[in-house]
Amino acid sequence: MTPGAVAGVLAIGLGVAWATVTVTFLMARVRNRYDTIDTAWGAGFALIAVCALALVRPVSGDSEQPGVAGWLATVLTVVWGVRLALHLHLRNRTKPEDPRYREMLAKARRFPAGRMYFRVYLTQALVMWFVALPVQLAQFGGSARYPLSAAVLWAGVFVWLVGFAFETVGDEQLRRFRNRPENSGAVLRTGLWRYTRHPNYFGDACVWWGLYLIACHHQVGVLTLLSPVLMTWLLARGSGKPLLERDIVERRPDYADYVRRTSGFVPWPPKRD
Repeated sequence: MTPGAVAGVLAIGLGVAWATVTVTFLMARVRNRYDTIDTAWGAGFALIAVCALALVRPVSGDSEQPGVAGWLATVLTVVWGVRLALHLHLRNRTKPEDPRYREMLAKARRFPAGRMYFRVYLTQALVMWFVALPVQLAQFGGSARYPLSAAVLWAGVFVWLVGFAFETVGDEQLRRFRNRPENSGAVLRTGLWRYTRHPNYFGDACVWWGLYLIACHHQVGVLTLLSPVLMTWLLARGSGKPLLERDIVERRPDYADYVRRTSGFVPWPPKRD
């Protein structure tokens, strides 16, 4: 592994992130729906992972090729990203555009499309690239480099599996709940939603902590600690949970009691009166 090879793979990853959001922006303009970026979010991570796997050897030369960790990180990222992209596409196609995007457009007095591109799309490209650093660096160091590397790698797979299960099951439970007309305006309090108000967000965070641990099979992966930290912060404190819950009590009055009883992020038994 050389600094030049690492820089080359990271530069390619940044280019893939930029190209993904730019193409998505053009599609959003045609569709007149800026929430198209939601579908591209998961797909962008998958593209970055595949490109990193495919290009690490050409960039590094014959001396470097992905090992078990590189292949695992890529496959797990693609599985996660494709599932998320399909889920969000199917969910959004029958609904009006996310009000958060409409609100941002309404506040843009001049050049609204340009402001959306620079403030939303390019910002997401940078976040996507930064959060994906563990996956990109997992491609280096094909063999174990320190005694606990194998244990850390498989611990990462376990954490990823827990996160993927929470995210997938939580999304499916919510989809089925919302598809029943009698649940209109009601709050889901069963299944995983009994223990956390956002099992999908918690699962998402675990997925990226798992990928980080996989990258830690090599010491250089440890340096990407801020990537899962950023993703967790965005989900729990940034653009995830806080924005979603900002006005939900107005639409679902029972949600206030749900907030009082149920953990906001990490699964925990609900409070009793």
